[in-house]
Amino acid sequence: MGNRLSKIYTRTGDKGTTGLGDGARVDKDNLRVEAFGTVDELNSAVGLVLAAELPQAVRDCLNRTQHELFDLGGELCMPGYTLIPDSYAEGLEKDLDIFNEDLPPLKDFILPGGSESAARCHLARTIARRAERRVVSLSHEEDVNPAAIRYLNRLSDLLFVVARVLARHDGGKEVLWVHGDQR
Repeated sequence: MGNRLSKIYTRTGDKGTTGLGDGARVDKDNLRVEAFGTVDELNSAVGLVLAAELPQAVRDCLNRTQHELFDLGGELCMPGYTLIPDSYAEGLEKDLDIFNEDLPPLKDFILPGGSESAARCHLARTIARRAERRVVSLSHEEDVNPAAIRYLNRLSDLLFVVARVLARHDGGKEVLWVHGDQR
């Protein structure tokens, strides 16, 4: 286990740099920092979903996901370090199949909303997509574990399906997109 923080402010970042897990200092807008920072933002958004009343199966899935996202952030903050196995994405696929099983087939595009928890989940989904883009950008410059990209791709899919589940659970309805000619 790493060092425990006894003092939150260090002043080491006051000039626009931050430390990576291996001790290297980089600019705060470095691609690696953007990647793990966006994963941290995603983890916070998942926490916002978890603050709502949820079916236990969704709660269990998202609790596990938060731990996996913390692993991913740790992996991204330490160049050359691997924490994300392929089994994480495979676990999301199993969850996807279970949650998607009772949903009606999609015939229209869905707008974010339907209920408060569903809207929170849609927000987390869009942050997952951004995190995926940031990790892909990083992969163009440095070696990145391919399992990390797969994981974020599956997670955004899972969050979409969970948002559909939550809209129904909360008694709401999915908000279907209506083409401009028909509104």
